[in-house]
Parts: sequence; C-alpha cells; structure tokens
Amino acid sequence: MEIKLQTPLTEERVRALRAGDRVLLSGVVYTARDAAHLRMLECLQKGEPLPFDLAGQVIYYAGPTPTPPGRPIGAIGPTTSTRMDAATPALLARGLRGMIGKGGRSPEVVDAMKRHGAVYFAAVGGAAALMARCVTACEVIAWDDLGPESVKRLTLRDLPLIVAIDAEGGDAFEQGQAAYLRACKV
Repeated sequence: MEIKLQTPLTEERVRALRAGDRVLLSGVVYTARDAAHLRMLECLQKGEPLPFDLAGQVIYYAGPTPTPPGRPIGAIGPTTSTRMDAATPALLARGLRGMIGKGGRSPEVVDAMKRHGAVYFAAVGGAAALMARCVTACEVIAWDDLGPESVKRLTLRDLPLIVAIDAEGGDAFEQGQAAYLRACKV
C-alpha cells in the first residue's frame, strides 16, 4: 500500500512514517543541490532570509535537465544526498521537514532528523525522465545564475518515493542489508 502525502508536511504526519513505507508525494517541493546549499548557509551566517520559508517544506536534491517543448521540466533525478549533509542540520533546525535524494545520510543528519521530526525519502536513480512526469509546474525562485542548481519551486503529483530514513532513525538501507545477510545465512 502506498501512503499519499501532501506538502507542506506536519511533524505529526512525518513521525507516523516508517522506513520502507512507499509514498506518493504531491504538492510543492523545492530543488536545491550543492551550490544552492552553500548559498543558503551563507544567508544563515549573514542573518539574511532564505529564498523560501523552510517550515514544513521538502527539498529535492536534484538539478533538472533543460525543459523540452510542451513540458514543465526536463528529466529530474535525485543526486547523492551526502553532499548536502554539512548544511542539513541547520536547515532542519529551521523547520525543513523532508528531503528527497539517493544514498545514505551521515549520523549527524539522522540525529538532527530525530530531534526535529524530519524524514528522508529515497527516489529511484536512473528514472529521471519518468519522475519528470510527476512534475506539473516548475518556477525558478532563487539564484538563476546557478543554472540547473538554482532553487526551483516544483508542483508534484504522486511522485513515488520510499521512506529511506524515518524520524525515529529507522533506516531502510540498513534494514534491507540486514535482511539480505540473514537470507544468505540460510
């Protein structure tokens, strides 16, 4: 069974999710990759506002390809999330509720997720063109000079995701590996 979620996310809703849950995410999410995260940290250090209010929001670690005619966005697959780990605890402390990417997260990020009630979703790598079909609108909202790494506001309809790490620290990557190792010992 897939869980339908709508952004913005509440802490209560996020804390009810468990590692391994399948989710269909709809609503507004924001894209931000390495360069955008550096700029967000600079804003925080200078006491300047961020380009969007983080409260209840989800950041998708992605930089879409050029938009083909008649489509709202080009292919949009996840990037490796650990590259954003240095900035993530500060963003979680300001209300960020979810992140979408691929790969694991550092212990510091998982600890911050547990403290602040946040979730990390895994998106399927290699399916960027298919994932683009779930994007109904796209608008650059900050740092256009970063090109594909600019911050974009996406509107999603039923983006398929897996809860990779839940707000209690449950980790689908670790659980899957443990199950595999148990099965190999048979």
